[in-house]
Amino acid sequence: MFVISIYYIIVQIIKQAYNILPTDDVVIIGAGAAGIGAAKAAQRIGLKFVMLEASHRIGGRAYTESPAPDVYFDLGCHWLHAASRNPFTQLLRPYGMQVGPWAWHTHFYQEGSWMDSHGDFLTFEANVYQAMQELARQGRDVSVAEVYDREHKWAPYYDYVVSLLFSVDPDQVSVRDFTDFEYTGEGEDWPVREGYGTMIDRYGSDLPVNLNTPVTEIDATGKGVLVKTQRGEISASKVIVTASTGVLNANDIRFKPRLPAWKRDAMHSLQLGNHNRICLIYDRNVFADHPGQTATCLDGDEIPMYFEIRPFGQNYAVGSTGGRFADWLERAGQEASIDYAREKLVRMFGSDAGKNVVKSVVTAWRGDPWVRGAYSATAPGRHGARKDLSRPVDDRIFFAGEATSLNFMATAHGAFISGVRAALEVAASVGVSLEEDLSAEQLSWQLVKQKGIGSAGNNEQTSHLKS
Repeated sequence: MFVISIYYIIVQIIKQAYNILPTDDVVIIGAGAAGIGAAKAAQRIGLKFVMLEASHRIGGRAYTESPAPDVYFDLGCHWLHAASRNPFTQLLRPYGMQVGPWAWHTHFYQEGSWMDSHGDFLTFEANVYQAMQELARQGRDVSVAEVYDREHKWAPYYDYVVSLLFSVDPDQVSVRDFTDFEYTGEGEDWPVREGYGTMIDRYGSDLPVNLNTPVTEIDATGKGVLVKTQRGEISASKVIVTASTGVLNANDIRFKPRLPAWKRDAMHSLQLGNHNRICLIYDRNVFADHPGQTATCLDGDEIPMYFEIRPFGQNYAVGSTGGRFADWLERAGQEASIDYAREKLVRMFGSDAGKNVVKSVVTAWRGDPWVRGAYSATAPGRHGARKDLSRPVDDRIFFAGEATSLNFMATAHGAFISGVRAALEVAASVGVSLEEDLSAEQLSWQLVKQKGIGSAGNNEQTSHLKS
């Protein structure tokens, strides 16, 4: 036994001294949309990879629950955005999934009555966006809050809309970050009846994943990288980090040596905000006379709340919170969140909206230890942080995730494409290339198009970890 122990120690010393390269090309950290994109691209390219996921499931911020028969509730990403540029749209038909026609036109409830003044708000919104575009053209990277009159009647609602779009408040997000998002037109944002999370989980279900494997350290002091986890460690030539900026800024993953200042600055400039959803399920239709798919309570000086009303004809409503208020309400607890949403619905639709609730689901993304928030926003004055975050360190540590997307940030498909981009960068760094010269977005479309219908459930791989 003593001889074996001495032999083991000697082998480890030799490995460290001579930096013996591992057999795997890359370790992929995270099995959300970005990690799935990286893994699918690695398979296509022919890279050997190991995939590690801290949670008990894949999908990351894409997660669907079915809290009642035939009801599917997306706790995280819930819009198939930019449909004409979103590769996941190709999965709808083979997976037998439905998307509904969705009208962003909302009905406002204020001072005891309904107002059909959405057109008036759209005019205000268009004027603000035009002003932001002009500031961006001038290179002025101010906060969104500085663009419009804080006393304007629509300012409180626009503040709220920004908090949902970027998961932070308008004073915390850069005008140039806002205008960088590539809006593809009206009617291009689709809710998925069976759940966007369901779709992404199914697409990634055939990937080999080490679940329940949080990464604690990435050691790049040797020739390759040594990735340390709570279950052991694994070595590879490269690593793709798809962890959220919430996890990165919390230093949940240590980097050895420390990441360079420019990379740390990029992470700190892309704080993860918060966006939560409150789902109330009813035993009957309590919204029978409501003419639209949405309703927004604007009463008094309270923060507005937007609700999806009976999505796909099902008897439930979903309210949304964002930014600092989402953090505050999450800290107050699930019951406080339910009571807050229910009170708003009762105010708009009467007592039946309060007494016929049979089940509720409340998200709490800030408290999720594997995410620590919703999605990223570039701080005012820090435009360019996304590009810096996407850059590799020492040609060994690569980064992906929605925070690295330059045009589809805060979206699942933006994260997916970024994972494909990172895999292509790894391939180039090890001298491997595709037979075609494809951009990350082009390859993303090919990967999804060529994928057959995945089986349900996750397939956890045989571990490569060394304890």
